[in-house]
Amino acid sequence: CNLTGWWENDLGSRMLVSMADSQGNFSGEYHTAVSSAQKPIKPSPLVGSQHLDEDGQCTFGFTVNWKKFSDSTAVFVGQCFSTDSEEEVLQTSWLLREKVDSLSSDWKATR
Repeated sequence: CNLTGWWENDLGSRMLVSMADSQGNFSGEYHTAVSSAQKPIKPSPLVGSQHLDEDGQCTFGFTVNWKKFSDSTAVFVGQCFSTDSEEEVLQTSWLLREKVDSLSSDWKATR
């Protein structure tokens, strides 16, 4: 699987992934279509790594820093699959950590 290029999810969020280096490290930008932030949404930097495998169905992970409009950070992990029609599909799971004001509010900070 070649992660390089534009990807779009079911909610309309898009990400641009740069070419991975020989170690599988990559960077890019995430353009989210959903946010609970009060500020206007802006593209956010992402950095990640993929496990380069011979069968082409790599696993990967990346972090998005929403610093341009929110006090939160998200991490995504996933795997790339090739469908019978040779389309590449990314299946991911994510965690989002929002800043909270106190330790007692920690319970509601991670989604």
